[in-house]
Amino acid sequence: MSRLFVIATPIGNLEDVSPRALRILGEVGAIAAEDTRVTARLLARHGIRKPFVSYRAPVERRGLPRVMAELDRHDVALVSDAGTPTLSDPGQALVTAAWAAGHTVVPIPGPSAVTAALSASGYGGPGFTFLGYLPRKPGEIRRLLGTLEKDPRPAVAFDSPYRIRKSLAVFAEVMPDRHLTLARELTKLHEQLLRGTAAELLATLADPPRGEITLVISGQDRAP
Repeated sequence: MSRLFVIATPIGNLEDVSPRALRILGEVGAIAAEDTRVTARLLARHGIRKPFVSYRAPVERRGLPRVMAELDRHDVALVSDAGTPTLSDPGQALVTAAWAAGHTVVPIPGPSAVTAALSASGYGGPGFTFLGYLPRKPGEIRRLLGTLEKDPRPAVAFDSPYRIRKSLAVFAEVMPDRHLTLARELTKLHEQLLRGTAAELLATLADPPRGEITLVISGQDRAP
């Protein structure tokens, strides 16, 4: 049976791709990519040419039969635009289908906005919680934050630059004393990390901010 390689790709700086990831991208028969244009730029930098299969949200299942057909013929690499597939990116349905069909699934670790932001936050603790993207509605954010009220572990979430100020306003209302680290444009030219309460971040953050946002929320009673 063929192998499905789940490959983490750079979250910004193209130097962050591993030699192993590049070798496998050059060896597989095809690449299932969230955005073929983004992946093509990475491959072009390293002189790799491979056929693509588009595999993107929100029509992930539409591309599933094509990728599975490729897997029946040869090894396939799954990549998202940045970071690790299936973590708030397409890939879960494909990985599940590959296992069910008897293929081998091989993770190729690499860059992660989650662990990068968490490591720079300084919020230690017994593990952490990954929340994915924050909800769009303030009421849903309030309910989510309620689940973190007594949790000693830090939590990591993604948010849109177009919604982050509204999200921080809810944080300032629900947990005004909780410490946060906001990481923007990680590994990119205009990378920025801010640390403080939600009110302090709102006073410092550009309006509107640009780029991808990763937010780390300290655990209960964790000193800044």
